[in-house]
Amino acid sequence: MAVGTFTVLPVRVERADRAAAGWAMFWAVPLGAVLGAVLGAVAVAGSALGLADPLAALLAVGLGALLTRALHLDGLADLADGLGSGRPAEDALTVMRRSDIGPFGVVTLVVVLAAQVLALGQLVGAGPGAAVVGAAAAWSVGRLAVTLACTPRVPSARSEGLGAWVAGTVRLPLAAGACAIVAGVCATGLFTSPWATAGCAAGAVAGLSAAGALLRRSVRRLGGITGDVLGALVESATATALVVAAAVTAWG
Repeated sequence: MAVGTFTVLPVRVERADRAAAGWAMFWAVPLGAVLGAVLGAVAVAGSALGLADPLAALLAVGLGALLTRALHLDGLADLADGLGSGRPAEDALTVMRRSDIGPFGVVTLVVVLAAQVLALGQLVGAGPGAAVVGAAAAWSVGRLAVTLACTPRVPSARSEGLGAWVAGTVRLPLAAGACAIVAGVCATGLFTSPWATAGCAAGAVAGLSAAGALLRRSVRRLGGITGDVLGALVESATATALVVAAAVTAWG
């Protein structure tokens, strides 16, 4: 279920209930770490082949969108349009259901994708290890934001849809385990440099803080989470983690 929800890979789900959904939200974190490591390696390989670091990073981020069906980016744009509309909750949710993208969504996508590309490009310039570990940490942090948003006491904005299916399914032990996985990914930066580890750790804290603020705003405005909210959490946490990781790593 985690692979089918968070990647483009076709899978057959043998079991679909809320207990399985909770585990899927947990497994999204290591899955994100693997995806991030692959994308970081792609960016490093592009740079080694003679591409400018930002161009190599652009190709890697584009591949990431392809491997996830751009599902999270779509959610980010929809949430930006919904919150930017300034309408009551039900009307904002209606805006988010539409297939088109408004000006708020376009601007948000441009800014977030540009931040991801430029930050990853800067990590590539800092070294292959920093890029691979930084990307693995950032993409796992993006999924961890979803895991934590699916813990108890976070309601669903609708009675149907992905948000209703996964809301409250992640128990605290699973959430703690997911946090430990991200910490472990950040710790692998020690094989590169202490600054890489510090950058990943700072990026993780910043990414989760940004996602937490967005989640709080979404719950207050919409009444809870939706699939679009979860997608927005992924992309906003990933971008923030990459930017902070790039900045801290550069200090070393």
